[in-house]
Amino acid sequence: MTELAGRTRRDALRLGGALGVAAAMTGLRPFAAQADPVRPAAAEVVSDDDATALWYPAPAEEGRIIEQGLAVGNGRLGGLVGGDPGSDFVYLTDITLWTGDANDTLQDDGQFPYETTHFGTYSQLARVGVDVPAHALSAVKDYRRRLDLSNGVVTASYTYKGVHYRREVYVSHPDDVMVIRLTQSGGGSYTGSVTLAGTHGETTAGDARSISFAGTLGNGLRYASVVTANAKGGTVSVQGNKVVFNGCGEVLIIVCGGTNYATTPATAFKDASVDPHSVASAKALKAAGVAGNVLLDTHVADYQALYNRMTVDLGRSSSKQRSMDTWARLWERAAPHADADPELEAMYLQFGRYLVICGSRDSLPLNLQGLWVSNNNPDWMADYHTDINVQMNYWLPDRAGLSRCFDAFADYCVSQLSTWSATTQRSFNDPRNRFRNSSGKVAGWAVAFSTNPYGGSGWWWHPSGNAWLCNNLWQHYEFTQDKAYLAKIYPLLKGAVQFWEARLIERDGKHYDDHDWSPEHGPQDGIGNTYSQELAWDLFTHFQTASDVLGQDQDYARTITAMRDKLYLPVVSPKTGWLEEWMSPDNLGETTHRHLSPLIGFFPGDRIRVDTSPKEIIDGVRNLLTARGTHSFGWACAWRSACWAHLRDAEMAYRMLLTVMTPSVNFGNGSAPNLFDMYSFGDRAIFQIDANFGAPTAMLEMLVQSRPGEIDLLPALPAAWARSGRVTGIGVRGGFTLDLEWRNAKVTGLTLHSVGGTRTVVRSGSWQRTVTVAANSSTKVL
Repeated sequence: MTELAGRTRRDALRLGGALGVAAAMTGLRPFAAQADPVRPAAAEVVSDDDATALWYPAPAEEGRIIEQGLAVGNGRLGGLVGGDPGSDFVYLTDITLWTGDANDTLQDDGQFPYETTHFGTYSQLARVGVDVPAHALSAVKDYRRRLDLSNGVVTASYTYKGVHYRREVYVSHPDDVMVIRLTQSGGGSYTGSVTLAGTHGETTAGDARSISFAGTLGNGLRYASVVTANAKGGTVSVQGNKVVFNGCGEVLIIVCGGTNYATTPATAFKDASVDPHSVASAKALKAAGVAGNVLLDTHVADYQALYNRMTVDLGRSSSKQRSMDTWARLWERAAPHADADPELEAMYLQFGRYLVICGSRDSLPLNLQGLWVSNNNPDWMADYHTDINVQMNYWLPDRAGLSRCFDAFADYCVSQLSTWSATTQRSFNDPRNRFRNSSGKVAGWAVAFSTNPYGGSGWWWHPSGNAWLCNNLWQHYEFTQDKAYLAKIYPLLKGAVQFWEARLIERDGKHYDDHDWSPEHGPQDGIGNTYSQELAWDLFTHFQTASDVLGQDQDYARTITAMRDKLYLPVVSPKTGWLEEWMSPDNLGETTHRHLSPLIGFFPGDRIRVDTSPKEIIDGVRNLLTARGTHSFGWACAWRSACWAHLRDAEMAYRMLLTVMTPSVNFGNGSAPNLFDMYSFGDRAIFQIDANFGAPTAMLEMLVQSRPGEIDLLPALPAAWARSGRVTGIGVRGGFTLDLEWRNAKVTGLTLHSVGGTRTVVRSGSWQRTVTVAANSSTKVL
């Protein structure tokens, strides 16, 4: 055990007590043996004709897998699928496959190292190849590749010598394996092989029933992957390091893999008792003994239990639009003066929900690239960025009927808390740290701009990051009204409050943040900035409510509320007419900067409101948003779209949505053919997943906005969706979901479902009604 690892463990144990109890409450499903899943009698598999699906007339090019490959996943295990009939490939990932460690030794400047050895990086697990040489692309006809959002399955279909062939690829959450199923109708057969290649220098070997590899990263994390197969007709055998099938009418290929990552800080986030190779082999062989149609039914029933919680109808598209493949359709919509394509936009929203379901269940949360990478050196290590990116990843679940998928984020924060706290209390006030507390006091926890899964931070300290993480954590409670959840995250809220209590400085009767930065531009040594002041206000306000709900620390909460009431809050600059960003009338940064940091109190915060804040403040918000412009990275445009929606400017909100959906070409910003959001980086484009969640969030904010006790319907409905529409299952604050219908921009139907709430005010335009709903029941309002 290294001295670094030992010190981290001692610190974690010293901070035990409530923090240790909180860590034990996390819901990460370890990679271990599990009971047999419940098998449904049959699932309601949506037909190809009726399913919502992305589709393409050609396979993905392997050299462009990140832009063209179709994503599958079960929250832990993921894949990017190519779909080539003769030489297919899947890039396999496990969200817990991370190098690195606690990374808690500061550099000479008082900041954290940010590299792949100690901070670490997320990486690819394996490449799975499926070769059917006779079915070369040039030899087949009627090829079509699809991502079926209704069933959660990637398919490729074609004809060869008059026989219809089809393959299905998905990752089953109940069985915890990837399934690749090759079928045909018409008397055909498959002859070919399956290969498995690791990406960290492993050697693949075969035994009687499977091929596999295993390895250990430099940080001690163990991992493995296993492939086995079964068939109807013909033969299946292991020959060297390949699984070979010959003359088979159906081939069922099962892929599994995992690591011994655990949520226990005291064991450096690893479970030494877990043998990933044994676990993967057992899971793969067990699934291979189940009929392919039964595996599919099990997966579809589980997947649809989440996906079907929301339906989206934004209007009808033309038959011409429906006939186009997805990439051509994106181009058609982006053309000047193009007709609206509401079904494409509804599909984009559902694609975001699909990625949440695939990428955020029972394991680590979605990182900068979600669950999907195509190499072992992703940009920014595919880390957890705490100044917008990981937060934007988790705006969508509660609004989109997927509250259960938020748990991965909350559980991650709970599991990291003891290590974050130890590092903060030992190192934040290091004299080399330019962001240290000038008071000399330190308490609670803080993080850097980047975090990893081992309690580690990277790059610079980010004093306001704890408050922004808590903003997300708190809003989940507002949507669900789940007191057990609130108790679980309460140590995070309290620790962040304690940090800020020690940090704030007082001048002229007001409280200010101490030497901070407005991400990611401008001066780094200013006293107070709008970003930090708003986040502190947000944190203190929600801590008071949490204290009241749980009946804890009420005297302390009143002290914190008194501090909140003395916070300096932003005004409008007399020079620019914008909401000030640095407690100065001057603009000290980039006018068109990608970040909207000074607007955080407007969205995702809620202190500044169109209906209650002074007009000059709202004008300052609008002027700053206008100055930032309409062209930027996808996540920046998604954030702009949500802000325009909260300004009730439907057409600007919609315009920013279309900017996100614009096809990415010549390494530009926009959507790739597979709808992944691409981030322009000069001579290349980078996949970054946050806009895939931020833009759908903005779409839902155009339809419904809420705060506890208030629901606003159709606040920013764009003309493209105004004729008619229906959305069911939208989550709203206060403990409700709702079903909404409209025609000619007027609400025509509304049903409110309680998930813990009982009373709220509902409004649309000048119409308003107070609605009472019995807990866990429904009321038809219109």
